[in-house]
Amino acid sequence: MSQIGTESNPLRVAIIGAGPTGFYTAEHLFRQKELTVEVDMFERLPAPYGLVRYGVAPDHQKIKSVTNVYDRTAKKPGFRYFGNVELGKHIQVEDLRRHYHQIVYTTGAQTDRRLGIPGEDLAGSLPATEFVAWYNGHPDYRDFEVDLSVESAAVVGIGNVAMDVARILSRTPEELAKTDIADYALEALSKSNIKNVYVLGRRGPAQAKFTTPEIKELGEMADADCLVLPEEAELDEFSQAALADGADRATTKKVEVIQSYARREPSGKSRKLMVRFLVSPVELFGDEQGRVTKMRLVKNELYKTESGTMRPRATDQFEDISVGLVFRSVGYRGQALPGVPFYDNWGVILNKEGRVLDSETNEPVVGEYTGGWIKRGPSGVIGTNKPDALETVKHMLADLAEGKTISPVEPSAEAAEAMARERQPDLFTYDDWLRLKAMETAKGAALGRPRVKFTSAAEMLAALAE
Repeated sequence: MSQIGTESNPLRVAIIGAGPTGFYTAEHLFRQKELTVEVDMFERLPAPYGLVRYGVAPDHQKIKSVTNVYDRTAKKPGFRYFGNVELGKHIQVEDLRRHYHQIVYTTGAQTDRRLGIPGEDLAGSLPATEFVAWYNGHPDYRDFEVDLSVESAAVVGIGNVAMDVARILSRTPEELAKTDIADYALEALSKSNIKNVYVLGRRGPAQAKFTTPEIKELGEMADADCLVLPEEAELDEFSQAALADGADRATTKKVEVIQSYARREPSGKSRKLMVRFLVSPVELFGDEQGRVTKMRLVKNELYKTESGTMRPRATDQFEDISVGLVFRSVGYRGQALPGVPFYDNWGVILNKEGRVLDSETNEPVVGEYTGGWIKRGPSGVIGTNKPDALETVKHMLADLAEGKTISPVEPSAEAAEAMARERQPDLFTYDDWLRLKAMETAKGAALGRPRVKFTSAAEMLAALAE
């Protein structure tokens, strides 16, 4: 047989997960001009794009335009998409090893990290990840229940996801109606009784994880005042010293915006969005029905560690706030894939620079790789996954050059597709997706919205059958 990567013997690669990292991995592979590559992308949901479709806030349409790049990758000769096909349910790792020289796992980090405080499991205490998936039309979370009849909600965490949740809770129905938020979420949020939203950060303004555009956006909403307590907007001496030379312009600008909110008076808008710093929840309290009604906060102070980082520590000052909803947004966590080594402490696939490692020998598993959040943990923005994918692809190419690949017994594209269709007759191709995408945007255009999303496989299959 001819060398792998030639026209007569293409390099066959399976990518598990159709989010940004999956597409960036495919893009890097197709850029290898001296290599003939066939990429089959498997996604457990019908629609591609992963976090871009189901994680990016519906009022952030500009960010979602990155999917145009992914569509261009999908048009490359040798690319195929098998949507609605789940690893561990429809196909197994052993199946993939029969048909591919290399396998790349790019499944992201789908679950949330817990707070670890008493009362966390009361009704009304929810993962922000599930709320985000619900309002973005994720098929798994159509039936997610959130009680929007309460007057006050708290978002624990101070990254961009926390900002998204706070903003969506504070938007008017008219603002939301211009987005691609799921129809059922639009209806529910239009009837929301929430008047107060707290965003709670355990460290100070200089350590906040959100970006400057995110905090600026909170001050520009139609019917919500963004407020910060003056004493919490002030920087400690260490943070002041760190910003004094002006080198960290991004953080300096962010702090300036925060401090400008501390000087604002409420303008009389019907909702208040309070961004708090140097506080941590220590307990949730509930009523007789087991629903959360109150949160106890402890005031923190910052100290400088030996490594120079700023860490919070609790004081003896406590405060109670009345809340009927609590969303924890303190980080994502990856889920183990059947048959793939997993490092549970970090919530990532066991790997070294993208090469999957055997959990017993700690040696690379021939032909298996990983990329994105399931590789390194939930850090960075969408674009961060592009160099991450490149690192993995470089190792894939190096291993290919050394002959370290899987030896599939049925390496033909036809055999792989036959296997996929036999295991999941209701799979979706990329052409199917492009038809569905056109339907979504057409429905949206008629309503002055970017798109109206399909939110289940059944809906999508029915639409394709018409």
